[in-house]
Amino acid sequence: MTRGPETPGGVISADVAVKLFMQTDCKCHGLSSSCTLRTCWKKMPPFRKVGDHLLERFNGASKVMGGNDGKTLIPVGQNIKPPDKQDLIYSDESPDFCLANRKTGSLGTRGRMCNSTAMDISGCDLLCCERGYREETVVFEENCLCRFHWCCVVQCKKCLVRKDLSLCH
Repeated sequence: MTRGPETPGGVISADVAVKLFMQTDCKCHGLSSSCTLRTCWKKMPPFRKVGDHLLERFNGASKVMGGNDGKTLIPVGQNIKPPDKQDLIYSDESPDFCLANRKTGSLGTRGRMCNSTAMDISGCDLLCCERGYREETVVFEENCLCRFHWCCVVQCKKCLVRKDLSLCH
């Protein structure tokens, strides 16, 4: 949530990020594009633009608690500036997604597939919460060499496929 003047107490939902980047598109109508009539509409911003904006705000989010008057928000911690209208704020810590938690519905990351060679967010170090991973080779059967026979029949052979997986501890 961001803080702003739109609602009592100054707290609004993250959908405001979409509204912030709405674009106005117009089209001219008339003889030889004379623009005697112009039609305009609001257009959704590109999803990537909204996502990048929210990620930037998320990385600088401030933890707050409610003031005694029920309207003000007080930063939690020392040397933290009060959040402004563009800041993302939160009042509760996020649950730990690394561990299974029935209450939140999180399955945790134990047994999750990861990419052992990637250095980005799909990499095993991040996805396995620094608990390490194991390499496993699985062999399974899948349809292959499929052929369509006139009319309406597809015949496939069964092939054994070997795949190397990296799975979180």
